[in-house]
Amino acid sequence: MKKINIKAILVALALAVSACDQGFEETNVNPNSPEAVPASLLLPTVIRKGVSETAGLAWGYGNVVMQYSAKIQFTNEDRYNWGPASDPYDPFFNSMRDVQNIINISEESGEDNYKGVALVMKSWMYSVMTDTYGDLPYSQAVAAKSGVNSPVFDTQSDIYAGIIADLESANTLLDPLGTSIEGDILFAGDIMLWKKFANSLLLRIHMRLSDRIDPSAAMQAIMSDASTYPIMTGNEDNAALQYLQDNPNQQPLYTTRSGSFDEYRLSENMEDILKSLNDNRIYAYAQPTTNSGAGLVGALDDYQGVPNGLADEEALAYSPSGEADKGGSNYISRVGLMFSCSACDDLASPIARQSILMSYSELQFVLAEARERGFISTGDAEIYYTNGIQSSFDYYISRLDVGGYTDISAAVAPDATYFTQADVAYTGTQAELLEKIGTQKWIALFFSGMEAWFDWRRTGYPTITPGAGAVQPTVPVRFIYPTDVQALNKDNYDAVIARQGPDNLNTHVWWDIN
Repeated sequence: MKKINIKAILVALALAVSACDQGFEETNVNPNSPEAVPASLLLPTVIRKGVSETAGLAWGYGNVVMQYSAKIQFTNEDRYNWGPASDPYDPFFNSMRDVQNIINISEESGEDNYKGVALVMKSWMYSVMTDTYGDLPYSQAVAAKSGVNSPVFDTQSDIYAGIIADLESANTLLDPLGTSIEGDILFAGDIMLWKKFANSLLLRIHMRLSDRIDPSAAMQAIMSDASTYPIMTGNEDNAALQYLQDNPNQQPLYTTRSGSFDEYRLSENMEDILKSLNDNRIYAYAQPTTNSGAGLVGALDDYQGVPNGLADEEALAYSPSGEADKGGSNYISRVGLMFSCSACDDLASPIARQSILMSYSELQFVLAEARERGFISTGDAEIYYTNGIQSSFDYYISRLDVGGYTDISAAVAPDATYFTQADVAYTGTQAELLEKIGTQKWIALFFSGMEAWFDWRRTGYPTITPGAGAVQPTVPVRFIYPTDVQALNKDNYDAVIARQGPDNLNTHVWWDIN
């Protein structure tokens, strides 16, 4: 019998294992699940998720609480029966990880334009979140890899200081002559438009904080140096996501159910204000009632709203004329055709509507108020104000044309006397002028995320009165933190409530001193 050489067998096995192990890491990498990705692949998701979230909030809450629209079914949102809200908290913080990844990747690669874009998106998302909730995790928000699973809540004043610093840094980093970027579904890689958005957003933010911090020096510095701090100069600079013809990139309401779309109708408050001003934007914002039989464009009487905040039965049976046999959805206007769903109307467009992060029109109203209040010395308040109104009309005319609604766009064009009527002309006391600026800004901010709500909490324009079925007598001024925050980060949640105030709809955020 031959002897078995154990030593030789062990050596052979070791060599075999060593040979098999060579290149193990390379051959066992899943190409469909990479551990690292370029910034260009992360950017479109960050933009799409952020914009889609605010578009949904505009439809579900922003338009309703600011009484552009009112609900005729399932009226909880309209009656302020709001519970803990996970949107925009959860989706924005989930996106913030990808934002930080873009920043880290671009710092390693030296691609400043990607970092600048990421800082603008971070600033915009944080401004929306903090205006919605107040204090938030900020300094430790994306520190889980460092072992921080229960982040502290930073004060809103500190968050805004960080936002301002990031936007100023973004303006420095963004270089139109630098390396181009890919994956930019907002501005198609145009770095100058990102710079204009950054500085225009910075002006909005300084105005937001103006009751707490004098914005004069910061705003004037931007307005005095257009080459260093370019801002939006026309509707072509709008930060607005353009949707596409094909699914899943169509405007969000295009694929919704007709029943869901029809829950929301023209608000009586919006109807009254637009009609009192002879404002033809009513033709873009609403449709003639079904009962009128008017087609695409009707007479003003063919557009009827419903009061906000009614209980379900009262809202569904509401009669604009007061006649019981002329009540119900057929007598109340739907939201405008350019926002409609394909299941609601064969003429619905997947591309006419854009989702707006910030518009040139809004910026002009910011500057009108800043000039009127003496925060800036550049320009003329009346010209800013008039530009804000005209650019809003022009925007809707152009978007209606994109959708093929030429009959509606022709009707939207303002009458020659619009700017000279007493309630629009730039005349009166400063208080009256600020009210006109605030009211026109509100009209122009239709369907612009939650921005009208944020701005109304600062200015009080126009008058928003809770409806008869509201569960509280005042308009909400913040969202309640999500339940998972209360459960999973309890110590820091308790600390922020002790500092900021009760976690309810009526606790004002730091900048809101009204």
